[in-house]
Amino acid sequence: MIRFLPVGPRCFLAELADLDATLALYDALLADPLPGVIDLVPAARTIMVRTAPGIAADAALARAIRGRAAAPPQASDRIADVIELPVTYDGEDLDEVACLMNLTVAEVIKAHQAAIWQVAFCGFAPGFAYMTCDDARFDLPRRTEPRTRIPAGSVALAGRFCGVYPQESPGGWQLIGRTDAAMWDLSREPPALLRPGMRVRFVPGRVVVRSDTPAPTAKVQGLRVQETAFPILVQDLGRPGQAGQGVSASGALDRGALRRANRAVGNPAGAPALEVTSGPVRLLAEVSMTLALSGAARATFGAAAVEPGGAFALDAGDHLQIAAATAGMRSYLAVRGGFQVQRTLGSAATDTLAHVGPSPLVAGDALALAHQAAMAVSDPDPAPDLPAIGDVVNLPVTLGPRTDWFDDSAVQSFLAQEWLVTRHSSRVGIRLSGGPILRPDAAELPSEGCAAGAIQVPHSGQPVLFLADHPLTGGYPVIATLQPDTLDLAGQLPPGARIRFDAAAPFAPIDPEG
Repeated sequence: MIRFLPVGPRCFLAELADLDATLALYDALLADPLPGVIDLVPAARTIMVRTAPGIAADAALARAIRGRAAAPPQASDRIADVIELPVTYDGEDLDEVACLMNLTVAEVIKAHQAAIWQVAFCGFAPGFAYMTCDDARFDLPRRTEPRTRIPAGSVALAGRFCGVYPQESPGGWQLIGRTDAAMWDLSREPPALLRPGMRVRFVPGRVVVRSDTPAPTAKVQGLRVQETAFPILVQDLGRPGQAGQGVSASGALDRGALRRANRAVGNPAGAPALEVTSGPVRLLAEVSMTLALSGAARATFGAAAVEPGGAFALDAGDHLQIAAATAGMRSYLAVRGGFQVQRTLGSAATDTLAHVGPSPLVAGDALALAHQAAMAVSDPDPAPDLPAIGDVVNLPVTLGPRTDWFDDSAVQSFLAQEWLVTRHSSRVGIRLSGGPILRPDAAELPSEGCAAGAIQVPHSGQPVLFLADHPLTGGYPVIATLQPDTLDLAGQLPPGARIRFDAAAPFAPIDPEG
């Protein structure tokens, strides 16, 4: 039995009975892909299915996926070779794990090495693989208090899964050891060492401490940052389709503003530009250039004001002053011919959660110009009004995929009240404050795919609205998901604004026969 849970007009969750059924369906969808499906995010009991523009995630697609699940298994392109990972077993939680498993430490290590671990899905961070095995003794609880810092290479256990942290990050899994194997390496193709379908055996090993000396960087001349209140990011339209490596799409939070700035200087609409958060910012043109600024901020050079969304020229030595925004949060600065930036996985977007893409720019940094061919320009496109502090913004949502984890009164409270955008917000997500939305029980949700615009409700009952740099998977129920065409507006919400969520229809699973 498969349930199809709505996420949005081009996305739903297929929920299955268990991990084995999930992996079987994932295999079937890889072996015989469905037209129009552009991304699959497998998880513990679900597969998030995302479709191409113009293709609806509807009953017809659900019916086709149900047919794949009923078909006999076929060979797929999932990788069956066994990879050996050397581990030094010195984790801080090794004694606790031994107690939970009713084994000695030596027996835990022996069992961990005897098992064949299969990568079920990837998420949490680029290169983080959720591995499972047939030994039920490894079904262990998370720590009651998560750690704020877990070193890269840590080998950990939680909830039937084993994982290796690819980078330093917070986490609540039980640490049993460490490995020197690089889970994520951008010099490798593909960068993720482990991907769904691979099998892993852990073997005794030691960690080798590297002391690589970074190569000297060449002097850059172009557009230089002299002052900025917040780091400036390079953004384009992101890197969709990388879910198999645990990488979300990222990209500009206000894609409309990015496109308007690029079109104003004759660039392709999705060319990399600078995402400026609020202000003030002061930039120096070290060479002559033509720029356009679109979005929240207003700017001047010398005594001249910059026309919002229009092209303007700077000579070498000119300064551009970008004032703090009075409405909205983010602006996009494009240069004719583009910036000279390196692409990772086909995109120059900076993912602040995954640490993928160009480094954030701070005072003293500069970007060279690419001088790529540009097109003719037209009059600036009209820009929408942006929200200011104190404004109430209505955002339409699809109820789901986990609205049924909340009772009717909690759902009505979620929709009826105004939610305050707090200062504890970022490109990962907007933390909201209001009357708490509590669940009738504290049951844990197995990790599953999350979409941009997902409104996740942790145990505190204070929702988090995920933005472009959200984690690929999450373990708290998503009560609703923003309609995709409102994501630009959400990315411009300043702290102090308020949100009211509007649902056009009640929550209902998608009926394949509907």
